Amino acid sequence: MRAGIIGAGSWGTALANLLAGKGVPVSVWDIDSEVLDAIRDGRENKKYLPGRHLHDLVTAAETQEGCVKGAGFVVFAVPTQHFRSALLASAPYMDDGAFAVNVAKGIELGSLMTPSAIFSEACPGRRFAVLSGPSHAEEVADGMPTTVTAASEDPKTAEEAQDIFMTEKFRVYTQGDVTGVELGGALKNIIALGAGISDGMGYGDNTKAALMTRGITEMARLGLCMGAKRDTFFGLSGIGDLIVTCTSMHSRNRRCGIMIGEGVPPEEAIARIGMVVEGVPTAEAARALAGRYGVEMPITEAICRIVNGEVPPDMALAALMTRGKKHEQEDLRV
Repeated sequence: MRAGIIGAGSWGTALANLLAGKGVPVSVWDIDSEVLDAIRDGRENKKYLPGRHLHDLVTAAETQEGCVKGAGFVVFAVPTQHFRSALLASAPYMDDGAFAVNVAKGIELGSLMTPSAIFSEACPGRRFAVLSGPSHAEEVADGMPTTVTAASEDPKTAEEAQDIFMTEKFRVYTQGDVTGVELGGALKNIIALGAGISDGMGYGDNTKAALMTRGITEMARLGLCMGAKRDTFFGLSGIGDLIVTCTSMHSRNRRCGIMIGEGVPPEEAIARIGMVVEGVPTAEAARALAGRYGVEMPITEAICRIVNGEVPPDMALAALMTRGKKHEQEDLRV
């Protein structure tokens, strides 16, 4: 079975190498022709995953059609704000029996739709799975033990994705709560921005632990209103992904937050990262969803206001710390 991967960023490239290591021929395509040229000429993605030699079974496709056509499954590894356009451009060339796997984490601005909702709208009747969890591309590429979850409304599709990606160093679990898995992967990027801001302001472990713990509560609260299962947020795609993203310098969201906490204007911090910082548009989308569902998300609101330049970090923190008194479990009830 040949795989097609749309998006040759760090994660798409790491997964391409993982699959090729299992003997799966992989065709990769990206809008950045320089990245594709580097893969062809030097067997390396110098821009997004430098220093890792790419397997001979990884090839750079000349066209998006050539990448997708004939593939048994297609992995979408593009930023969520571009998922719809990448999907619509790929779908006409996907074989009838092929299924899609999305690995990006976010919520589409404007529509406020998750990738699975976008896929259902654009490709009704086709099979779809989500692969998510605590999985920095750099560590996967270096063969470090990693565990993720493959979620699909169709158990057989989830199990097929599990079989395709599972290796001795990359363990894949399955489940059916697609909405919960998607929201966990998306919303944790907002909290990671906050953890970075806290680090940049010079605060310590107490502050970060508070952000993470109350952050997962907010994530679960919104998820429950959107039909997700509570337990999903305390699994790999929820608390697992939250931990790794809030604590690692591999995290673009945390690095961006650190700069903001140090006083760098949000627009400049985002530009310095040089890649998409998914937590920024996701914060705006989550704020809108909170309003739609009548869900209280004070940390998300504070981080959204910070990255939009509405308030400085110290004022946002003061507002969070001086909110009205609460019972700890009160916020868990919906």
